[in-house]
Amino acid sequence: MNILKISLISCLSAICPVCLYTQAIDSTRRCILTMLMLILSIGLHAQTHNLEYYIDVALQNSPLLKDYQNQIVINRLDSLIHKAGYKPQADLSSTNVYAPNIKGWGYDTGIINNGTFNVLLTVRQTIIGKGNKKTQLQFYSIENQALQNTAKISEQDLKLAVASQYVASYHVLQETLYNKELLDLLKKEEGVLKKLTEKAVYKQTDYLNFLISLKQQQLLIDQQTADYKNNIALLNYVCGIVDTAYVGLKNPNIALLLPPSFENTLQYERFRIDSLKLKNSDDQIDYAYHPKLEIFTDAGFNSTLTYQAYKNFGASVGLSLVMPLYDGGQRQKQHNKIRASEQIRQSYLDFSRNRYRQQLAQLYQQLQQTDDIIRQAREVVDYTQVLVEAHGKLLQTGNASVTDYVLAVNNLLNARHTVVQSMNNRMQIINQINYWNYEK
Repeated sequence: MNILKISLISCLSAICPVCLYTQAIDSTRRCILTMLMLILSIGLHAQTHNLEYYIDVALQNSPLLKDYQNQIVINRLDSLIHKAGYKPQADLSSTNVYAPNIKGWGYDTGIINNGTFNVLLTVRQTIIGKGNKKTQLQFYSIENQALQNTAKISEQDLKLAVASQYVASYHVLQETLYNKELLDLLKKEEGVLKKLTEKAVYKQTDYLNFLISLKQQQLLIDQQTADYKNNIALLNYVCGIVDTAYVGLKNPNIALLLPPSFENTLQYERFRIDSLKLKNSDDQIDYAYHPKLEIFTDAGFNSTLTYQAYKNFGASVGLSLVMPLYDGGQRQKQHNKIRASEQIRQSYLDFSRNRYRQQLAQLYQQLQQTDDIIRQAREVVDYTQVLVEAHGKLLQTGNASVTDYVLAVNNLLNARHTVVQSMNNRMQIINQINYWNYEK
């Protein structure tokens, strides 16, 4: 409302000289009415969003989250492709070779019989144990769990970033509103002080000092307004929003949630999935050394066309067996690599668990300290507010020092700044504590 008032005064001030110059009173009235309708329209259509709006938009626009969703789909397709490889495989092949022998010149007929002609349908089936098959398919299932967990962690990080920037923007907005209240108070006292100065109740220097404080307050508001617009622009950037319009923000009202145990966090889930990956790799090493059995059969035409070719239609059945015997000790070395990787995983897990507990302890300590500062700062605001009001009443009767009044206003400004800044810190701390909460 204060912005609209200032804009309206500026617009009317700019219009009046034109009106006096043209003497077009009716036209001026229509212009003023048009400006008023425009200002009211802007005020009515000013957008106001809450934290949930920005989080929802950020999640929808995030290319990283879309990438993870596509990777999950691709991984599932890879699993189906691998599973299809266990089914019988059939193919049709034809090999036709003709080698003429002219007057004894040509390839040895004992080798190629003047040529080979065949058209065969071959069907192969690899015999694999249920345990081996299950282990190989588990790889894709575990990989899918890892992708889903990584996607949730990325979503968690994005929510933290959006909420952090939203709180920072809201903090600047609150600072601006508080400073506008003080500016209105100074403007109210400025008119009284000016009249008293004209009556020689106060010195010109006192009035100028007061006027400088008022101008500085206006400059501070302009700076904070620009800072607020920049913060909104950054918030839009984080969320992937293309918009430069002025936007109001609602109180984020970030409630403190009880943090889960480390074993119920997404970060622990990542370590658990890594453990499953290592065990799966260890199992696959053993299955790689199991005998490999393949059954195949073919049917068709296979002939050299040298004698009764029409009788060369037939079929065959075969069995292929591969049994690893010795690999130079590679198998055991591969198992040793897996065990070393598991020890590394366990070390990182223990470190992350301890860091989680330490971080939460520090955040709760900071939260307690911030609450104490807010309580003390609010007491200072209450006392300073009374002092400013008392000085304001004495100022109107010429019984107060302008310097004391300005000092009291500055103290009120500093106290309010401390409250707003501490409230911002409090919400940022709660935001970091709530970061660990995620429904798996």
